[in-house]
Amino acid sequence: MHTFEFIRPADAAAAVTAAAQASTAQQGADVRFVAGGTTLLDLMKLNVETPARLIDISRLPLAAVEATPDGGLKIGATVRNSDLASHPSVRRDYAVLSQAILAGASAQLRNMATTAGNLLQRTRCMYFRDTAMPCNKREPGTGCPAITGSNRTLAVLGTSENCIATNPSDMNVAMAALEATVHVQGPKGSRAVPIGDFHLLPGRTPQRETVLEPGDLVTHVTLPPPVTGSQQVYLKLRDRASYEFALASAAVVITLAGGTVTRARVALGGVGTKPWRSPEAETALVGQMANATNFRKAAEAAMRGARPQTENAFKIELAKRCLTHALHTVAMS
Repeated sequence: MHTFEFIRPADAAAAVTAAAQASTAQQGADVRFVAGGTTLLDLMKLNVETPARLIDISRLPLAAVEATPDGGLKIGATVRNSDLASHPSVRRDYAVLSQAILAGASAQLRNMATTAGNLLQRTRCMYFRDTAMPCNKREPGTGCPAITGSNRTLAVLGTSENCIATNPSDMNVAMAALEATVHVQGPKGSRAVPIGDFHLLPGRTPQRETVLEPGDLVTHVTLPPPVTGSQQVYLKLRDRASYEFALASAAVVITLAGGTVTRARVALGGVGTKPWRSPEAETALVGQMANATNFRKAAEAAMRGARPQTENAFKIELAKRCLTHALHTVAMS
């Protein structure tokens, strides 16, 4: 692990200022905010992340879950995953989010991991985590050996010739289905970013994973008011029953009237380079009867653009079955 400067600011504004000053003074040196540290510290030990300055935000007043004036929910950046999953409002109105969080990691990690940290969770691709190997995400221009190498767990949606790494988060998939908004405070002021725009496709710049600029701090996430009568489920398929990343997962929020789907929000995990919202599946569902045939059609639509690699073609059918089963489960609930 490289040496670094450690700062504990008094408030969010001071945190942003400290990050911006470090980037300017040290000619763009990497600066990282840290709260739970469940991913960042691992990557620092591996020398994948080598920040010159760590800014501790764990003691800032960013750990509240509270109702918004419009009836939605505001979730602070440092809310622990375990607290969020068990919060009464989340369990009642945003069950898919609670289910997704509880499907991830272990109880010990959920007790430390935070909302903003999960938004920024980095890939588990073995080439990214091994500094002896080339990796465009870690060192742009060095290549992506995963494309012809070990890629069983990697993405089939949103890939490019430069990167096929999978976004590993369960929480982000549920957030995508719930149409969350990420709120950011930075040197240029505050802004709100729809979660669908927050994560970036790898394209030619796989090293850039989100729209965050140097000094930007995620302060909170908001969820819109719950849709009356909506039914929700998160289904995760993996190699073992616990403490494992998804091979395929589905977050589904649908509303039914007389057996017909009147509203649908669908997002997939384990198969995309970012949390994968599927408007194609949603379009295929709305106005259709809630039955196995139409659920399968929606799943086919969701995976139509998939591009398999040498070892992960099985994920396409797995994701279709995952989504079909999730839709059946929620329709029957």
